Amino acid sequence: MMENLKHLLNDYSSPAGMDAATVVLSLLLAFVLGQVLAWIYSFTHHGLSYSKSFVQSLIVITMVVALVMTTIAGSFVVAVGLMGALSIIRFRNMIKDTRDIAFLFCALVVGMACGSGRYAIAVIGTAVLGLVLLYLYWADFGAFHSSNALLRFTFHGELNADHPLFKVLRRFCRTIVLTSSQSRGPDRSRMDYAYQITLRKASLNQQMLSELRKIEGIENLSLAIQEQILEL
Repeated sequence: MMENLKHLLNDYSSPAGMDAATVVLSLLLAFVLGQVLAWIYSFTHHGLSYSKSFVQSLIVITMVVALVMTTIAGSFVVAVGLMGALSIIRFRNMIKDTRDIAFLFCALVVGMACGSGRYAIAVIGTAVLGLVLLYLYWADFGAFHSSNALLRFTFHGELNADHPLFKVLRRFCRTIVLTSSQSRGPDRSRMDYAYQITLRKASLNQQMLSELRKIEGIENLSLAIQEQILEL
């Protein structure tokens, strides 16, 4: 009885050249490698767009693609029929992060390698891609650390090129560019200034502000440092 069931599974449930054990092995390997990709994604993710369902989908997609590859192996008719069936499926989720798209492609390729019986390629590819992704995360590769800032303050009196304010700014800044100046008050003796500056070291901005506050005539001092834009 069990022997007949085994032959039935091998003859009718699996494509030519693939028995039931091979299909199970492909799915198990896809499951393991999909978890590796999902773990790397969770470990290296940063930002506010983390999604538990997306992490789980990486595992499921890897297994589904592996199953698709075993289904269409050696059968052109099945491949065409499967393409027609998939063409009616509409995916409405928008993926904003290109990094998420890269992980989806990784899951697809690993699933294809598992489903087509190329187990060595699947394992080696996952290992190499995983090491590259971890390196990019630990090295903070591609990060942009901006030193541009906007300095605003109100000044009483005359502000000339020899003023102590500019001596302090030249010590802490590489560039100093006046972007706007506007008079205030009934007698127009107070001026609002805005300077676009490039800091030499962003870690010394508090020291620069403390020295600027000691200068007589400066009020409403503020410093806005340009940060990376986070898209939600």
